[in-house]
Amino acid sequence: MKAFKLAVTIALVSVVAITCPWVGAQELPQAVSTQREMIVTANPLATEAGAFVLKIGGTATDAMIAAQAVLGLVEPQSSGLGGGAFVVYYDDKTHTTTTFDAREKAPSAATEDRFLDANGSSLGFTTAWQSGLSVGVPGVPRLLEVMHQRYGRLPWRPLFVPAIVLAQVGFPLTENTSNQVAGLLALNPSCAEGERLFFRDPTAFAYFVDAAGCTAKPAGAWIRNKDYADTLKLLGRRGAAAFYTGALAADIAAAVQGDLNIPGDMTVEDLNNYRVVERTPVCIDYRGHNVCGMGPPSSGGIAVGQILGILEHFNLGSDPLDVEAVHLFTQAGRLAFADRNLYVADSDFVTVPVAGLLDKDYLAERALLIGEDDMGTAAAGVPPGDFDPTAPDTRAKNSGTSHISIVDRYGNALSMTTTVESSFGNGVMVPGRGFLLNNQLTDFSFAPAAADGTPVANRVEANKRPRSSMSPTLVFDEKGQLELVTGSPGGSRIIGYTAQSIINVFDFGLDPQEAINVPHYMNRNGSTDLETPIPGVTWDYDAQALADALEARGHNVNIVTQTSGLSVIQVTRKGFIGGADYRRDGAVGGR
Repeated sequence: MKAFKLAVTIALVSVVAITCPWVGAQELPQAVSTQREMIVTANPLATEAGAFVLKIGGTATDAMIAAQAVLGLVEPQSSGLGGGAFVVYYDDKTHTTTTFDAREKAPSAATEDRFLDANGSSLGFTTAWQSGLSVGVPGVPRLLEVMHQRYGRLPWRPLFVPAIVLAQVGFPLTENTSNQVAGLLALNPSCAEGERLFFRDPTAFAYFVDAAGCTAKPAGAWIRNKDYADTLKLLGRRGAAAFYTGALAADIAAAVQGDLNIPGDMTVEDLNNYRVVERTPVCIDYRGHNVCGMGPPSSGGIAVGQILGILEHFNLGSDPLDVEAVHLFTQAGRLAFADRNLYVADSDFVTVPVAGLLDKDYLAERALLIGEDDMGTAAAGVPPGDFDPTAPDTRAKNSGTSHISIVDRYGNALSMTTTVESSFGNGVMVPGRGFLLNNQLTDFSFAPAAADGTPVANRVEANKRPRSSMSPTLVFDEKGQLELVTGSPGGSRIIGYTAQSIINVFDFGLDPQEAINVPHYMNRNGSTDLETPIPGVTWDYDAQALADALEARGHNVNIVTQTSGLSVIQVTRKGFIGGADYRRDGAVGGR
């Protein structure tokens, strides 16, 4: 154990000591090739931790545990022990693909009017977000244990050593985290305790903010988190039970119930009763490639599948930024989001017509709706199969999320999207424990029903999991061989980011890094959004000229920042080709 810890310390310190090669660079980043294994995450330290575990013989699951533990420390605005996740997993021994649902759950006391005031009006997103009402029962710790018991090869306890070492020794705060803190502080009417809108929790405020000037701790500030190290040590000794029972569970429930804005109602019993659910993957054939993703309560696998299934009826050409390709992709997105908003919710509570939504004949009918001009707001279709009469939930939010892609030396692969929902979750750090709580329940519809009384499928209900857009995806060839591992953070934009990465590889012949570097475009059944180009990160292109060409076809176009965090691995005969997203702090590792 001491030798392992020393080796981990040396490896991580070497990463901390170097300057990331893409910072300030004007040349586009290039793909990375390895022969034995590969991991891609949103942070170099998390990638290094996972790569170290792979190097010493760990499986994809072992590496994921190490990487997730580090991400919760160095990228707390996006994921952590207090959040949830989805995993799509390929087991090479059995040649089977399965998925694990570790989505947060509503407490047993939750009711449909959770986010309504005494007059029946919405509390508003910010009020709900920054409250105890928004916290779902976390799923990440249970997920790590369930997957390790099934697919782990190395002992459980040492997998937390990289994160423990970093928490104790310290690490430099990233510019990404510092900027997000600054952005929220700028919205505070006052920094005085009791008057803050964001970082009202004194523990979180002290951790992220320079109290003297009420400014974000700057990028490069040396951060230590002994409380987080102690929590990981506890998990290492006692397993996930240490999180869901006993003193730690009591501390979580107390933090929720004692929220300074609006107290929540999560109990220790809610934590005791949390279970990860293994579900059947959602798959669709796309031009001879079997694309498999996450089903409900995620809308990701269905919506990505629908976009691809509709696009299969068109020739996208050879240029991913050609106006025709962009037009077709955005129209397919309109149709997919129309169906997503109406039909998709937790399938343990609502009948979701998954097979019907991905039915080839149904998607062919939907494709016929696409013409030369923008179709405007699309209506949901009527897919084959049974479904409940419901009203749509049309909100489209951006969230605090991260993504991990891994292929190990044994041929196993996983795509994991992990989240605390909005930036820094609900802003509360459990006292003495070193991690933030989520605000996942704001992914539910705030209105339980439409004006005519028709219930919204994604309404709040006790023990229900809110709808998600997370889209962890594995792609296989016609012989069942793994071809691609992909996924991204980014709220409801995740669907577009993931689908675009797939067409960039298979339709336009790009390698994973080139696929990531292409500027994003999408339509979530509203405006058509084009990405503002980023020098040295995305391809240079004339965004305004493309916007003008689309507007000539009736599109309402916005040119906006689209902060994806794609982690993409392509499997070839010679090994692996990886790409990381430098819109965040992505890094590729392996050998």
